[in-house]
Amino acid sequence: MPNLTIGPPVVKSLRPTTQAIFDVHLMIEQPDQFVPEFADAGANWISVHQEACVHLNRTLQHIADHGCKPGVVINPATPVETLAEVLDMVNLVLVMSVNPGFGGQKFIPASLDKVRKLARLREERGLDFRIEIDGGVALETVGEIVAAGAEILVAGNAVFAHGDIAGHARRLLDAAHAAIPARHAGVRRA
Repeated sequence: MPNLTIGPPVVKSLRPTTQAIFDVHLMIEQPDQFVPEFADAGANWISVHQEACVHLNRTLQHIADHGCKPGVVINPATPVETLAEVLDMVNLVLVMSVNPGFGGQKFIPASLDKVRKLARLREERGLDFRIEIDGGVALETVGEIVAAGAEILVAGNAVFAHGDIAGHARRLLDAAHAAIPARHAGVRRA
């Protein structure tokens, strides 16, 4: 069995305790083989890396066929344009704003351009996918991230690294909420 940080048994054990959305990010090769297990365990959304899927549209359909909402992830060096043919199939697009694998990395500013492009494409094409960002989300970056168009934020070190988890989470959430008007102003100008 490959090394999984949180595998299907953990998802299955947590599912009865909450109605929260379980957003499963499969940062693995050959994700198709894990889709049924995570779906059966109670995942709501399953996202796969564009770079890891030989047949991305088939994998996204596989996720939907198992009753989950499909998402796609792109690494920092992957252009948004590689997703053009699947944006109408996804519930969410996750932009990695650090290179995957290790916490505490510095935010890659070019990821903001990807978020803006995705927001523009979503509006132009009348789509409704959510935009998520993962990596380097902190008090110093969250305002720009939200203003660019990200709606779902994955924060690790900014919340968990220095104690006072609830306080760090609250300050991050407050800063994200404060940036929402800037996002809406940006959409009207675009």
